Amino acid sequence: MLFNSIDFAVFLPIVFILYWFVTHKNLRLQNFLIVIASYFFYGWWDWRFLSLIIFSTVVDYTIGVLLAKESNQKKRKLFLWISILVNLGFLGFFKYYNFFLDNLIIGFTFFGAELHASSLKVILPVGISFYTFQTLSYTIDVYKKKLTPTKDFVAFSAFVSFFPQLEYLYDLLYSSQ
Repeated sequence: MLFNSIDFAVFLPIVFILYWFVTHKNLRLQNFLIVIASYFFYGWWDWRFLSLIIFSTVVDYTIGVLLAKESNQKKRKLFLWISILVNLGFLGFFKYYNFFLDNLIIGFTFFGAELHASSLKVILPVGISFYTFQTLSYTIDVYKKKLTPTKDFVAFSAFVSFFPQLEYLYDLLYSSQ
């Protein structure tokens, strides 16, 4: 769904009207609407990647809560490393899997061996770098005690998935093609 598409021209006014006039300025309800609209928007591109943004949100929200409760520095560091490994693991897989597999095949060919590994044709999810680093920066700030973690999962989900941020990234990606 691009900014200049008919789909977005219908989607945005509906969300706007619901946000300002139906939720009666109830912040929790407005955040919930933003989360639902953002997941709908993100899923419009490819619904299979909704699980990634939801999983990243759940992991970093949970890590933030655990970091706030934990005073043992070793455990706090462990929680931080879990967040870093999960997030960068997903990002690394989706960004670099095909690159490394193709180069491994070329490397074996260079030495005379034929390797018949099929590429998974991994598609890079739109905005994965953005929301990965956004949730990681949250976790790191909570770890360093620069930020008090939110206790409101819906507000945190709205922070991570806010669709105008993802729309901008989507437009940048597809306007160059």
